[in-house]
Amino acid sequence: MKDSTNLHNPNFEQNGYIQVYTGNGKGKTTASLGLTLRALGRGWSVLIVMFTKGGSDYGELLSFSELSDDIKKRLKIIMAGLDRIVYRDNLSEKDKEAVQSGWKYVKENAKSGKYQLIVLDEANIAIDLGLIELDDMIDFLKTKPESLEVVLTGRNANPKIIELAHLVSDIQPVKHYWDIGVNARKGIEY
Repeated sequence: MKDSTNLHNPNFEQNGYIQVYTGNGKGKTTASLGLTLRALGRGWSVLIVMFTKGGSDYGELLSFSELSDDIKKRLKIIMAGLDRIVYRDNLSEKDKEAVQSGWKYVKENAKSGKYQLIVLDEANIAIDLGLIELDDMIDFLKTKPESLEVVLTGRNANPKIIELAHLVSDIQPVKHYWDIGVNARKGIEY
């Protein structure tokens, strides 16, 4: 992998970097999916693995299913979680199996050259919960193809991941309507 200390790389457009969207604020996955649409619009092939998430009742998945056939051929989405929210106190072996299945797919396909962008949605959560080993993720990021852009989202990004990344956005809430009792809304939160 390229030297991450060289921030003035003259070939930056040919290199893929590591991006992290973390923090307790709303919009981490949304930012990564906006980036996905931008990349698809430029002809890139994109892999999205949604760790700790399952089911199909996500507005973004419904939108992606309506994209043109050409774009859909360049987009692969894997749900690597059960259809529920995962916390430390409700973790199960099935959660780990689902996450590991998605993680295996990522590692097997990252070096194939098929994808220019891989979004590891909620990977920070999966690492924090011990569903993906931190050292395994670090090794993956350090040995990824030089041209592959990788995005990790989710709260609680590990400091070692932050140190390795080239771009880190720490999204923090200033105000949130959940604080006044507004529940998650279709089309806005999912």
